[in-house]
Amino acid sequence: MNSEPHIWGHQRRFNSYTEHIRKIFGVRVQKVVVDAGFTCPNRDGTKSDKGCTYCDNNAFNPSYCNPKESLFTQISKGIEFHAVRYRRAEKFLVYFQPYSNTYAPLPMLKKYYLEALSYPGVAGLVIGTRPDCINDAILDLLQELSETSYILVEYGVESCYNKTLERINRQHNFELSADVIEKTQKRGIKTGAHLIFGLPGESIEEMLSMAKIISQLPLDSVKFHQLQIVKGTEMEAEFLTVPKDFYLFTLDDYIRFMVSFVERLNPTIVIDRISGEIPPRLLHETSWGLIRYGAVLRIFEKELKEKNTWQGKKYSS
Repeated sequence: MNSEPHIWGHQRRFNSYTEHIRKIFGVRVQKVVVDAGFTCPNRDGTKSDKGCTYCDNNAFNPSYCNPKESLFTQISKGIEFHAVRYRRAEKFLVYFQPYSNTYAPLPMLKKYYLEALSYPGVAGLVIGTRPDCINDAILDLLQELSETSYILVEYGVESCYNKTLERINRQHNFELSADVIEKTQKRGIKTGAHLIFGLPGESIEEMLSMAKIISQLPLDSVKFHQLQIVKGTEMEAEFLTVPKDFYLFTLDDYIRFMVSFVERLNPTIVIDRISGEIPPRLLHETSWGLIRYGAVLRIFEKELKEKNTWQGKKYSS
């Protein structure tokens, strides 16, 4: 589609979320995770009491998050936590991340969202949730908030293949994800998706094919994670039983895969992350060693440059 690598107003070879947010606000913006104590219909018995087979929310929750503390306290601790590393951050986005953050009565959601938005320096919210935890009333609320604040709803899509979603016990199909993404976007609410690469039973070709599928969705942003098998999960037991069904990327393999994937991705979609990061003590194995996300991102960008390629180079609508 595009013949020039730097079409986003910066010199990076992909549509970077960091640069995108800086362009919107004019300053460095940092996410601060909070745990509001929500649960999930896939854990509370509404749909299942087992959860997704790969899931352990402790793997994604920063140390400063404690649902027993107020949102104000968590936000304050989060800003303090990030102050050393991100000294230039002038504004903050409160990230409701653990579990399903639209899965609660509407008055409770409104209370939490408004409380977070009232904290000094907070410019908006990022709300992680499932596509089966949204309805018109919640969309009405989010649409109203988006008129004065930055609101991004991040849906856990995980895979575009129903065979995979069934295997990992997601309890929803891809068609629902696509429908909800479209409904959210039509409300003028910024809409994101989360995908996992390496889920059991998926081939490299199937994973690469997801680039075309999600490129056709009305997404503002997307976040990619490689599968990481967490200790004590159902997926760990499955991996120990049928390891041949899993493709666990080496770091080099994953970088090459992501370059190929991003080449096929719609260049208008902002990329939030290209990989995930979980404390090594929680992982079944740590084949990537102790490398941090920033280092992975630098390797990825170096590969893009060396191959003289960029996001959307091979994209066709």
